[in-house]
Amino acid sequence: MATTTRVAVIGANGRMGSQACQAVEAAEDLELVGRYGRGDDLGDLGGAQVAVDLTVPDSSPEVVAHCVDRGVSVVVGTTGWDDARLDDLRARLADHPDVGVLIAPNFAIGAILMMRFAAQAARFYESVEIVELHHPAKVDAPSGTAARTARLVGEARREAGLADVPDATAHDPDGARGARVDGIPVHSVRLRGLVAHQEVLLGNPGEMLTIRHDSFDRESFMPGVLAGIRGVADHPGLTVGLEHYLGLA
Repeated sequence: MATTTRVAVIGANGRMGSQACQAVEAAEDLELVGRYGRGDDLGDLGGAQVAVDLTVPDSSPEVVAHCVDRGVSVVVGTTGWDDARLDDLRARLADHPDVGVLIAPNFAIGAILMMRFAAQAARFYESVEIVELHHPAKVDAPSGTAARTARLVGEARREAGLADVPDATAHDPDGARGARVDGIPVHSVRLRGLVAHQEVLLGNPGEMLTIRHDSFDRESFMPGVLAGIRGVADHPGLTVGLEHYLGLA
């Protein structure tokens, strides 16, 4: 007989959270057993086997720790997971070897492909910059996707022995050249009407390659959310990036 996976969504009142609840409820192999909003007591998570964290960066580490300590695997769509937070999570997971945690900077399949294509292309181009564009309610900048892309690109460039991205800028008191993530310039746009969009611009003398992904609706994230839910228990420990579940790493 087919079995169902019991799922709790934390951050269920937000745009992503409410969409995730609908997607779980529509899936025949999943059962939504808990919806949790800000300030709710998570308790035993309604008996969930997998939790989905769609909260905010300040809350996410505590939420994930609560789940892990109760033996519940977690799919994390919240950004803000820097190296220090990831190291703390790995240490916690060492005491729970059967629990899996997926940190997913982006759930859209196209965005994951964009990141992989950018990493592949990076070793062939002298210049690279990233422009990410989101709605103005987004609380963090740069986006988790942009930061992840920059790290993948930076790693590929180092492996290829490339020098730093060329830039003769000597005077930029207001930060017009954007942030630097792993040596890669990243620019954040916040504009009403947008959802989630990103361009990776790669340049050589006489040519430019643009790799762009657009999410026009949060529905685009749901196949990835469901893939994470279905796969996380089979991947104990910490995984960063949904691509590892999709055979794209």
